[in-house]
Amino acid sequence: MAEEKHWEEGMKTHENVVFSCYGGLSNTGITSALACLEAVKEVGLEKVAIGCLGALPLGVKPVIGKTKAAKKVITVDGCPFECAKKTVEQSGFTPTKSIVLVRDIGMKKKALHEDIGEGIKGVMEYISDDEVKQAKELIIKTILEE
Repeated sequence: MAEEKHWEEGMKTHENVVFSCYGGLSNTGITSALACLEAVKEVGLEKVAIGCLGALPLGVKPVIGKTKAAKKVITVDGCPFECAKKTVEQSGFTPTKSIVLVRDIGMKKKALHEDIGEGIKGVMEYISDDEVKQAKELIIKTILEE
């Protein structure tokens, strides 16, 4: 059985790191997460990866090291609470760019609990493919701009 490699400071890593809101309580958080995944699929892992937001304030060494090594640290939040940006900042990093979907692509936030007990829909029925695409394109533009 092959020995698992662990990332250590000084090793090659992704050029950029994006930290995303994954707020599953609203359409904006889910859209943020999906758009980041789509951006990484399109641009490739050598260029960008999604960082573990929860690991930053815990001081998880590989995540801290990869974030320090990144050319760009990008935060993508669904709503004006800016949880991803605030978590990155409280962990000692300054985002190169902060994207907020309600501000930057004009999304309207919809809390998913509003329909509970009144014909709740499947989670993906709250998500707009067009908004995911707009957000993905904004993330990619941010990654690729010099």
